[in-house]
Amino acid sequence: MIPAEEQFRTIVSGAAQIVPEKALMEKLERNEPLNIKLGVDPTAPDIHLGHAVPLRKLRQFQDLGHHVTLIIGDGTALIGDPSGRNSTRPQLSREQIEANAQTYVDQAFKVLDPEKTTLRYNSEWILDLNMEDLLKLLSNFTVARILERDDFTKRYSSNQPISLHEFLYPVMQAYDSVVIKADVELGGTDQLFNLLAGRELMEKMGMEPQVCLTLPLLEGTDGVQKMSKSYGNYIGLTDDPNDIFGKVMSIPDELMVKYYRLASTKPVDEIDQIERGLADGSLHPNKVKRALAQNIVAAYYDEAAAVEAEAAFDRVFKQHDIPEDIPEFAADLTPNDEGLVYVAKLISDAGMAPSVGEARRLIDGGGVKVNGEALAPKAYNVDPALLEGAVIQVGKRKFVRLV
Repeated sequence: MIPAEEQFRTIVSGAAQIVPEKALMEKLERNEPLNIKLGVDPTAPDIHLGHAVPLRKLRQFQDLGHHVTLIIGDGTALIGDPSGRNSTRPQLSREQIEANAQTYVDQAFKVLDPEKTTLRYNSEWILDLNMEDLLKLLSNFTVARILERDDFTKRYSSNQPISLHEFLYPVMQAYDSVVIKADVELGGTDQLFNLLAGRELMEKMGMEPQVCLTLPLLEGTDGVQKMSKSYGNYIGLTDDPNDIFGKVMSIPDELMVKYYRLASTKPVDEIDQIERGLADGSLHPNKVKRALAQNIVAAYYDEAAAVEAEAAFDRVFKQHDIPEDIPEFAADLTPNDEGLVYVAKLISDAGMAPSVGEARRLIDGGGVKVNGEALAPKAYNVDPALLEGAVIQVGKRKFVRLV
């Protein structure tokens, strides 16, 4: 296998915390494949680059010769992860969980090597626990210990309700580590308590405890909030290549190195060189960002798609052309009593704005163009003749042709 020191350098790149680092080095120095664990609850069907951060780290472990166990938490999802929550998470049905799990697995294997991945569902062991087994498991933790969790502490001190079933979550996640005999468990920074619970339970059950490796949250395209669909700043793994390229190009320059470390397939040595080049001015930020966008598109599609995505980006942003193969929308251009079409509703109906109100706001800000010409503020009603066969552009990347 690759020397332990070299492996360690790759593993720590982009990591937030490793607890304890010494134990990780000791495990690596055995020169044997380790069992690396990641547990994910299928609470939503689609994943974005932020969700894929731990998957990228798992892939690094695979490329270093280690074995990966991806646990789909169809059992723990019935409880609901309370991490970072200020209220009880709504419980999902088995049907919702199963549908989400299949979609998640399909997307996860865009990153992971299926031949080097063991896929497990924790309902296999969690739902088989009888009352005696459950009581023995729970006896390893105290209420005081569980209340040390930051989110529980805040809710308890502010008299926010905590349901008893939520206390089970870190215990069940810890039990996953016992069942699969994990050497290392990965998670976001908000998962550290759960990861440490696994380490604690393994020790109490006479096993060598796992090492806990946390990864930072990835900011979205706005550069401020964590990547999230609810913030509208996400880059989805199933997004169109042109959209992925354009969204990566829109991130702030100061986030480029973080994206390289957490979301790209570039080797650590190359990323270190890029970081130095940006710092000393020997690399131009635009060139570095283009290479990043190409890399991320190629990771989820292929090199040809990445090249075409860059060409499409240039056609729109450098040559101001309309992109090829834009979607069509069958618009109702029936005029109102004034002989005009309410274009704000048309934009909303075409899925280019989440609401009519948002469409009006975009028009007022000059963010809506018809055949390349921006609509004037308050121009919510338009002559239907102007819209027949027209190309509507909303923002920088959304286009639709009316038919």
